[in-house]
Amino acid sequence: MPKSKREPVPSFASEDQERAFWASHDSTDFVDWTKAEPRSFPNLKPTLRTISLRLPEAMIGQLKVLANKRDIPYQSLLKQFLAERLRQELSKAAGA
Repeated sequence: MPKSKREPVPSFASEDQERAFWASHDSTDFVDWTKAEPRSFPNLKPTLRTISLRLPEAMIGQLKVLANKRDIPYQSLLKQFLAERLRQELSKAAGA
């Protein structure tokens, strides 16, 4: 297909449908990447997934105490702790 005549990007009912479409189609048939410009998405929130995690009650109590001192919800503090440790572990793995 000549790149001067691009197809319109179809509408998608879900992210899964869009993901499947782009996995099997060439984006250059739909988008003129020569006109692309860098963009910033400061308000973009990551997709969250709920998990079930069993923790000792004493550990949850300690998290709540620490979170209260920082004036944040304990689940947010737990996410911060996990993110920090993941960064540490991934940087160690990259250096190994």
